[in-house]
Amino acid sequence: MSGSRENGDKLAKTRAYGKLILFGEHFVVYKVPALVGAVAAYTDCAMEFTDKPGVEIIDDRPAVPNYKIKKAEEGKQAVDLVLKHFKLEEKGIKLTFGGELCCVSGIGASAAQTVSLSRAIAQTVPLELTEEEINAGGYEGEKGYHGTPSGIDNTASTYGGLLRFQRTDEDPIFVKKQIKEPIRIVYASTGITSSTTTVVGDVRAKKEKDPEWFDGLLKRYVDLLHQGEKALDEGNLTELGEKINENHILCQELTVSCKELDHLVEVAREAGAIGAKMSGTGRGGLMLALTPTEEIQSTVAEALEKFAPQVWKTSFQ
Repeated sequence: MSGSRENGDKLAKTRAYGKLILFGEHFVVYKVPALVGAVAAYTDCAMEFTDKPGVEIIDDRPAVPNYKIKKAEEGKQAVDLVLKHFKLEEKGIKLTFGGELCCVSGIGASAAQTVSLSRAIAQTVPLELTEEEINAGGYEGEKGYHGTPSGIDNTASTYGGLLRFQRTDEDPIFVKKQIKEPIRIVYASTGITSSTTTVVGDVRAKKEKDPEWFDGLLKRYVDLLHQGEKALDEGNLTELGEKINENHILCQELTVSCKELDHLVEVAREAGAIGAKMSGTGRGGLMLALTPTEEIQSTVAEALEKFAPQVWKTSFQ
């Protein structure tokens, strides 16, 4: 029994959290601030050294259909990059990924995987790693999934809480936000797995083709972000919800929403959400809804369950 408890304690120390972007998906790539919250659900990782060459990966994470199939090659690259970062690429290693975070586009499942692997490495080698070094390992792995990641997902996964994040030419700047009361969220999946690399690349191509159009959207987003952050700081949930709705309109104009996301957003609003938007990569993946009370949170979740294959409730503390 004590061995089982010890293994459980070891696994708990490798936990890395999923995330939802409140403001800033896609725009955050271009070095403007975003607001992101870590969800309660996590990925963990058990690691052991073996006598066999190479890396064996057992992926026991819950996932929407086809997610792990579509992401398998990217996931292998991500694991290899983390191992190389910590100079373990020549070792025989067995990795078992688990936890309760459901892998779905938009939730930061790839970052949770690479951060949990970094924590498992620190524990198993062992290495004395700071949270900053854990985060750096997670970021290296994210390159396998996203090419040039913004860093927002792995930072939220490492540090948890609600963060203001901004990419820079040097290390990113992030601040943990202090909020007056829990922010209750419902999030739901379209069931569609999208490629972050593809969608980000498409947005970049549109930006390069029509920079004036993109710059106009970016300016509107930065103004919106400041208004949304002010509402958050003041605990004004009604205003926050309105700004979340406006952010969804910007995502539509950016062409990263889709009819499935738009429908779930409408369902959530009609059920009582005071704000709703797509969250993450888009063109599938997730949407989120801001709900002011536990009762409305449950009502919105029930409404979404009629149309979405997966629905979850969480809160930012």
